[in-house]
Amino acid sequence: MGKPVIGFIGVGLMGAGMAKNIVTKGFPLVIMGHKNREPVERLKALGASEANNARELGSQCDIVHLCVTGSPQVEALMNGPEGLLASGKKGLTIIDCSTSNPVSTKQMAALAERHGMHFIDAPLGRTPVEAEAGTLDCMVGASDEIFAKVKPVLECWSGNIVHLGPVGLGHTMKLINNFIAMGYAALFSEALSIARKAGLSQDQFHAVIGSGRMRSPFYDTFMKWTMNGDENAHKFTITNAHKDMRYLSSLANDIGALHPIQAMVKNSFAGMEAQGYAQKYVPMLADFVATQNGLPPSHPF
Repeated sequence: MGKPVIGFIGVGLMGAGMAKNIVTKGFPLVIMGHKNREPVERLKALGASEANNARELGSQCDIVHLCVTGSPQVEALMNGPEGLLASGKKGLTIIDCSTSNPVSTKQMAALAERHGMHFIDAPLGRTPVEAEAGTLDCMVGASDEIFAKVKPVLECWSGNIVHLGPVGLGHTMKLINNFIAMGYAALFSEALSIARKAGLSQDQFHAVIGSGRMRSPFYDTFMKWTMNGDENAHKFTITNAHKDMRYLSSLANDIGALHPIQAMVKNSFAGMEAQGYAQKYVPMLADFVATQNGLPPSHPF
């Protein structure tokens, strides 16, 4: 029996590297057209084929990855006359690698089941560098049976796979992970602004925090903008950060969880997005908070 045919929708910053690892490790790959043709043509040169829409892709595949912005995009790819469900492919397994709303994820899983398909969540940790290297982190919500089926494919692009339990738990854990990360971003930004307003320089701040117990891999990439003006060290947009925090607020409301700190973190990104900086990267929050405090930014942003 040959290897399953793998589909991939969303060959962007993360997806292009993931798809490359799937096709170069011997799996037949079908991709859906992307607004940026460069990764599409690169993957086709490696042996991938291209489908015109999700329905067409689903009909050709056994396992399909979705790596898109969030739940509205996932739902659009699932539904409608050109959606995955319209392919009618019994047994098709759909893996949502996006950072999605767990409330929607469970709804999509129930919908897929009614169509004789499987829908699971496997959101990502780390960056496009690890996507290219095939060493991403992966948090999976799936039944034991479906997890066993997809694990050999996940191993193409992930170096650390954690099966958390039923569908929805992967996206839940990813949002909690991102809450901690974006919480650090908000905390570092505010602390740096207070330090500067009190007469300390960013170099002095970094000399202490960057060599003490509060230093972390997140701190290192976050501070590369402030210290060096490196805007590509931490490529995660303000709009995506705000979206993820809205999803976690939605989940917290759904389960009746107290979340006052998370609400404040969410509003840090809401404020920056409202001022027109949606496509800036998360480390630039430090300069946004600085300007709100009447300080000059460390770099124009």
